[in-house]
Amino acid sequence: MTATPRAVVVAVNPMASFGHRREVGPRVVERLREAGHRVVAMDEANIELLRRETAKAIQDGTDALVVVGGDGMANLGIDLVAETGLPLGIVPSGTGNDLADGLGIPVHDTEAAIDQLLAALQREPRTIDAGTIRHGELTTWFGSVVSAGFDATVNERANLMTRPRGRSRYIVALMRELATLKPRPYRIHADGRLIEVDAMLVSVANNRSLGGGMRIAPDADLADGRLDLFIVARMSRLRFLRMFPKVFRGEHTGLPEVTILRVGSVRVEAEDIVAYADGERIGPLPIEVTVAPGALRVLV
Repeated sequence: MTATPRAVVVAVNPMASFGHRREVGPRVVERLREAGHRVVAMDEANIELLRRETAKAIQDGTDALVVVGGDGMANLGIDLVAETGLPLGIVPSGTGNDLADGLGIPVHDTEAAIDQLLAALQREPRTIDAGTIRHGELTTWFGSVVSAGFDATVNERANLMTRPRGRSRYIVALMRELATLKPRPYRIHADGRLIEVDAMLVSVANNRSLGGGMRIAPDADLADGRLDLFIVARMSRLRFLRMFPKVFRGEHTGLPEVTILRVGSVRVEAEDIVAYADGERIGPLPIEVTVAPGALRVLV
């Protein structure tokens, strides 16, 4: 038995990693119960139903919310607990686990991630920042990165495709977008400063990476009360292709076309661009992105 039993709601994405790691959710529930915790397991047919039922379970009373999945599930958890004081735990099992990675949670070792969660339930949670996105009349929370450039257009194309299935769909979408890649004109208001630029990539980062390891803002700090505005200005397609692998290693920051600014709020405007946050569709630009310092308590 654990020294201090907790009431824990566990929300599981049954399609995490396109259904290849469905055993992770039951394993999390099993180990929490073995440790003496009182677990309410949520495993619904779709994300919206899962969101609704998990919110109800939280309202009934709990000491923590644990989500099992990738960045989309982390995003769901953030939306439910931001600024409530309720701690959020993450056990990664998705195709993109960037927030978990940024928090130091093992992303390729389920048992190690659960070990860390069990230990964290006995400690004071860590406090980190989150961000909000205002789009039209709606406001959405995020934890890692808002994308509003090439990476967002790849996501948008992939979501519109029916074939192939699985992760290869994103590879096909990436290749098709590269074939027509060109800079787009942006108007960016960063803490009141106007930036007009023809850009290939524009992102607003709370965390250092997106897309399963693209370290677009390698020095981003989850608890500094700031966001990192990441801009890649006009360059040739060939130069962009040569730069792209460097982004995964965080070795691109010294390039003349790359700008990273620490900001508190950003408005991004451009035509025919759909924004994504934590891999989830937000909607067409313009959007306003603002940091919410200390909005999250996380079990790490």
